[in-house]
Amino acid sequence: MEMTKNKRTLSAFLLAMMNVAAVCSIRNWPITAEYGLTSITYFALSAVFFFVPVAFVAAELATGWPEQGGVFSWVKAAFGHRLGFLSVWLLWIENVVWYPTILSFIAATIAYLIKPMLADNATYTFLTILVIFWTSTLVNLKGMKMSSYISSVGVIIGTIIPGFAIILLGTIWICGGQVSHTPLSWSALLPDFSSPRQMSLLAGVLLGLMGLELSAVHAKDVSNPRRDYPKAILYSTCLIILLSTLGSLAIAVVIPKGEISLLSGSIAALSSFLDNYNLSWLTPVLAVFVILGALGGVNTWIAGPPRGLLAAANSGDLPPLLHKTNAKGVPSAMLIGQAAVVSIVAFAFLYMPNVNASYWILVALASQLYLIMYILMFAAAIVLRYKQPDVVRTYKIPGGNFGMWLVALCGIFGSLYTIVLGFFPPDQLKTGSVLAYEILLGGAIFVCCATPFIILLFKKRSWKLPR
Repeated sequence: MEMTKNKRTLSAFLLAMMNVAAVCSIRNWPITAEYGLTSITYFALSAVFFFVPVAFVAAELATGWPEQGGVFSWVKAAFGHRLGFLSVWLLWIENVVWYPTILSFIAATIAYLIKPMLADNATYTFLTILVIFWTSTLVNLKGMKMSSYISSVGVIIGTIIPGFAIILLGTIWICGGQVSHTPLSWSALLPDFSSPRQMSLLAGVLLGLMGLELSAVHAKDVSNPRRDYPKAILYSTCLIILLSTLGSLAIAVVIPKGEISLLSGSIAALSSFLDNYNLSWLTPVLAVFVILGALGGVNTWIAGPPRGLLAAANSGDLPPLLHKTNAKGVPSAMLIGQAAVVSIVAFAFLYMPNVNASYWILVALASQLYLIMYILMFAAAIVLRYKQPDVVRTYKIPGGNFGMWLVALCGIFGSLYTIVLGFFPPDQLKTGSVLAYEILLGGAIFVCCATPFIILLFKKRSWKLPR
């Protein structure tokens, strides 16, 4: 069945919930809470120089070019086919790198409920990752309507409800006269700019805000894409920034900084958070909620990037086998292939000797690859204002071309700055030689960026989908 024959099944609300499920996660809050009150400044800077530009640019591009493909279609229209393929490849490959981190987090949280020592069992973790990812893949093969409902339920139960509960408890802590475990002063708002390694965790913070453009690949599934897509972007942007900022600050206020661990998992931090209120019995309940929220996020991410890659496949960039879609219009071959690749990556990840350092390297690599894609997207938005000025965009960044330059350059600057920071390992982690870390990270980025161009060298005319 052709994609164009599918019924439009997404409302602005469902799309907004998918955005929140894809971007906002309680598991990131303890990491941001490491910064204390400074986290407000980091979120503000991230909003100005990254998150808001992504929202504005994605809204304009998606309503001007709502066809299937998302970032592939946008970058291709601006810079040609090769860079378009590179952009959607980066969107897909960074997810392959990222999946083992979120899936291992889910496995560890499930272990917390059953038998905590299982979290250190490589076989349990590996099998749990396979079960979760393949199950989510099968769910997404059922079509966008079921996938969107699961994402919506996951984000409401797993992010919004526990998120507001954490914020409420943090507010009660302060209003009740309890001592704040993070300084609440104007000076505490200022980041430590003295060392790049002190700020390198910003790459992890920014990774927690990436993905808002993901919903663009579903623009054709929205009831009224030119009206509802910008509304969904606005709703989700406000909710994500509000929850992330206040939630991180609530944890920093209640838990002493030395007890907030970067890699121990958010459930340990949240357990300590509830212990301060003698509400330890709520920890298993919150753990279940967090698991559901993370599952909703994984469910959303599984569907998005392969749909963008399908547009490139239909243009002849990938073999015919990967063109296949099922009766629901879902790229079935792409999803199954993705699950197979993630299984292989997860297998390798579990047997790396230094789990903590390896975890951060995967986070940093995913962040760098994603930011390169964002730079291409921001640059494409500028070029398309001049190259295709007559294309009707229902939502258009205000201020004319100057407004576009201002917003897109803010995004490009924020992305480049964070890429540089990503090459400095955090002081909180023992990653060994800085030079070896930088060589490994730089080499991985080079290989990931070179792969799509190598694929194009072997491209055949028979790969292109007949019209």
